[in-house]
Amino acid sequence: MTERDYRAYSWWLESCGDDLTPRPSLDGSIDVDVAILGAGFSGLWTAWHLLQREPGLRVAILEKEIAGFGASGRNGGWCYAGFAVGPAAMTERYGKEAARSVAVAMIGAVNNVADVCNDEAIDADIAHSGAIEFARAPYQLAKVRGMAEEYAAIGLEDRVPLLDAAEAERHLHVPGAIEAVWTKDGLTVQPAKLARGLARAVERRGATIYERTEVLNYHGGDRPWFETTRGQVRARRAIVLAGEAYLSRLDKTRRHVIPITSNIVLTEVLPPSFWESVGWKNRETVGGFGPTGAYIQRTKDDRIAFGPYRGRYPWLSRISDAFERDEATFAHARRAAVVWFPELKDYDFTRSWGGVLGSPRDHLPTMGFNRATKVAMAFGYTGEGVAAANLSGQVLGDLITGRDTELTHLPMASHKPQPWEPEPLRWTGVNYVRKSHYKLDEEAERTGAYPERKTLAQRLYDR
Repeated sequence: MTERDYRAYSWWLESCGDDLTPRPSLDGSIDVDVAILGAGFSGLWTAWHLLQREPGLRVAILEKEIAGFGASGRNGGWCYAGFAVGPAAMTERYGKEAARSVAVAMIGAVNNVADVCNDEAIDADIAHSGAIEFARAPYQLAKVRGMAEEYAAIGLEDRVPLLDAAEAERHLHVPGAIEAVWTKDGLTVQPAKLARGLARAVERRGATIYERTEVLNYHGGDRPWFETTRGQVRARRAIVLAGEAYLSRLDKTRRHVIPITSNIVLTEVLPPSFWESVGWKNRETVGGFGPTGAYIQRTKDDRIAFGPYRGRYPWLSRISDAFERDEATFAHARRAAVVWFPELKDYDFTRSWGGVLGSPRDHLPTMGFNRATKVAMAFGYTGEGVAAANLSGQVLGDLITGRDTELTHLPMASHKPQPWEPEPLRWTGVNYVRKSHYKLDEEAERTGAYPERKTLAQRLYDR
């Protein structure tokens, strides 16, 4: 297997303080209680919660690269209670009580991440400041107001309040900001530190992580097993598919999820005078909409990590280093960051990187366990996975150990993945919708309003 410089894949991995030398690979076939594909957040949280519930379980985690290599080590560090399907859509699909249960469970997941980091002494540069999303033009008001109204409709208006311009200004000075919505239940994290620390925590609890061990196929049944490049891993209780976007590489799951790129640019360390000028004291994660919409954080060492909403989908779901690093997207991000913070024109951007997130066809993550085949799945967060992966781990921990809890009755626990269209329809449709959304934002920025009627691209996305 080709040697990689893992530090080059993100600033998070580069600065996490770990020796990124791979752990030993699998060396021949083994038998365990639970085998997990993927040493990212989903796989690691599943292992942690399983071992909390049944400390004696033999758990093996199989990772093609190293723990935290994928989205878990490259994301924007938003560990907050937002979910890929909002309360209004959840209410429409499953009813108001289910929508509230999901939202409450996500709040619990944020708290669980913080508690585990405290209990396991994981230093993930955590700030308990929530996430604030700004409306920076009148046409964006409907978005922030709609988000607040959705949570108010399920009785959680105190957790996701709407902020007027003056209230928003007390958090952060953003040019043109009119209103904002504040998801109070949120952490800002250094994601690679979280993933790498969690990997050590599950090892202390008895799990074994086999790195540089690629899973080629899986088989359900009374004795489910993984077929790898280095032997078979047979499981007594369950196998878990927790590979997020990389599940698109397995024949049996290649239409369950598609990879969408996500890119980040990073500034140099910014001086106290910069932070005073923008009024950003508490390290809230920050987001917004329109052509320069992005997810943003202030790092513990006083940089800005800026991720533009400019994802791309590769033909046939082919993930590659080259596709993840798109210089046009990085250039757009640097320009957009200066729109958000004009003061950045006097400072340098020192790093840039990309990765892929997993997007399911109906936007709803899967967190389920088939008792007949003994195959569990946790994937499909559409970029909202830092906290949602923790919830997956809790749900699968309960399902696999046979517990009947409130979490096992969430819609995601019985969700069946909706298959994506075959190629070339998939590539054509996804990229048509993507480009159409960019044009809609640009038109709204120019005219001050979105179209009154939904476009074809919007209807396709909502399907």
